[in-house]
Amino acid sequence: MNKEDFRKKYKSLRTAISDEDLEDLSIAIANNSLKLPIWEFSNYHIFLTIINKKEINTEFILHILQGKDKSIMIPKVENNKEMSHILLQDNTALKLSKYGVPEPISGIEILLSKIDVVFVPLLAYDIKGNRLGYGKGFYDRFLEKCNAETIIIGLSLFEPEQEIPSENSDIPLNFCITPTKIYTF
Repeated sequence: MNKEDFRKKYKSLRTAISDEDLEDLSIAIANNSLKLPIWEFSNYHIFLTIINKKEINTEFILHILQGKDKSIMIPKVENNKEMSHILLQDNTALKLSKYGVPEPISGIEILLSKIDVVFVPLLAYDIKGNRLGYGKGFYDRFLEKCNAETIIIGLSLFEPEQEIPSENSDIPLNFCITPTKIYTF
């Protein structure tokens, strides 16, 4: 299968999940995140859920991060190509981007060098930690600029594929959390 075939497959699988099941699966993923060796860090980047794409509800992980008094960065697309990383605060106002992504209207931008842990969205991933996103390249460009020590964590409703197409420039995941298991790469 090529990348587009994998994208179609996983978009279709997501569509079949009820909203109630999606909430339960998202809670299970958040609970599994507590088992990771990542909680001594300070600065976490997390994506906000695109509801119409039936993405994992990251609100539950956000609550964990807030409860542990962590600094949380959320993405904002700049110039239709790059992402900036805005500190999430109590007064951060959000709006939906043209892609349906909740983004901060403004805020304090945090340097990439300060980010310790990144929770990334994905459609599919494989047993080697290669991830497949929506194909716009926002996270690929972001991850290639992160420190080598930055921990990259995928969140998935599904188990890994044996192999998905990847390029040498792709940055693999360190972990992927599913509702039932944590994969380490």
